Amino acid sequence: MTAKENPFGQVLVALVTPFTPDGEVDWPGVEKHMDDVINQGADGIVVTGTTGETSTLTDPEKVKLVEVGKSVAAGRAKIITGGGSNETAHAMKLYRDSEKAGADGVMIVTPYYNKPTQSGILTHFRLIADATDLPVILYDIPGRTGVPIAFETIVRAAKHPNIVAIKDAKGDFGQVSRVLNETSLLYFSGDDANVLPHLSIGAVGLVGVTANVAATPYRQIVDCINAGNIVEATAAHKALEPLVRALMTHVPGTVAAKYVLHGLGRISSPRVRLPLVGPEDFEAAQIEDDLDRIGLIPGLDLSNFRPDRNAAAGGALPKVAGTTR
Repeated sequence: MTAKENPFGQVLVALVTPFTPDGEVDWPGVEKHMDDVINQGADGIVVTGTTGETSTLTDPEKVKLVEVGKSVAAGRAKIITGGGSNETAHAMKLYRDSEKAGADGVMIVTPYYNKPTQSGILTHFRLIADATDLPVILYDIPGRTGVPIAFETIVRAAKHPNIVAIKDAKGDFGQVSRVLNETSLLYFSGDDANVLPHLSIGAVGLVGVTANVAATPYRQIVDCINAGNIVEATAAHKALEPLVRALMTHVPGTVAAKYVLHGLGRISSPRVRLPLVGPEDFEAAQIEDDLDRIGLIPGLDLSNFRPDRNAAAGGALPKVAGTTR
C-alpha cells in the first residue's frame, strides 16, 4: 500500500520533563532542554509521554508543555503530545486542548490498567482520532499497559483517516513487517536498542529516550539509512550501545536520563515525581559503569560528567494545585 506522508519528523525525542528540586516543572529548564535536542538533530519532540512522566503531570502542565514546545521549536521541530488517559472522555479532552495549544500531532497509548478487549481498544482509538484533526500515532507498549494491540486491531485502526502511524515498543518484528506490508501506517521504533533493526525493515523513524542525552547519533543513523549507507548506520548503532544500556536497563529510563543529564549539567535537577525515585547507590554505580564503556559519540562529551547521587535521591510531590491524578 502507498505510504502516508510523514507529518511528525524522523528523530523524535521522548522528552524528559525537567523539575526543580521541590518537584515543580522547571519551565526555563524545559525550554533549554528542548532547544538542546533540536540543535542536536531532533526534528520532533514528544512531550507528556512516558518519559515525560505523564502519569504525574497535571492537565494544565501537559497543555503548557505543548505551548512551550511550539514557542521553542519555532518551526524547527514538530511537537507531539503523548500520554492520553485510560478514560476515553478524559483523553479526548486532553487532545482537544493540546490541539488548541498548537500540537502538531498526538500519540495515544493503549488504555492501561482497565485491560480492555481489542474492541474496547479500537473504540478508544477511533473516538480520540475523531475528536481532533491532528494526525495520530498509536503507542503499543504492553509491558506498561498490560495489553498489546493485536495485528487485526492495528489493521482496522489504520483505516481511520487520522490514524497514520504506530510507535512499537513490543519487539515483535514479524508483526512490524506484516503491518508495513498490509497497511500504509508509518512505523516508529519505541525501543532504543532496536532502532536500527526497526529502520532496516521499513520503520520511518524513532521515538527515543536515549536521544535526550545524545540526539546527534540518532540523526546520523536515520540520515544514513535514508541514504542507503548501512555501514555507517551500524557503526553509530554500535557506538550507542553502552549509552542505551546505561539509560534503559538499570532503572526506569526517565530516572536514568535525568541522572545523566544532570551530571552533564544540562538540567538543573535530576528530580522525578513519586512514586518514581532517583537511583540507589548500586543502580547509580551500574549506570556510571556503563558510561565508562562509551567511546566516541558525536555531540556527547562525558569528560564533563559529574554525578550527584545525593541530588538524585528520593522523589518529590508536585506543588501545583488542581492535579487530576
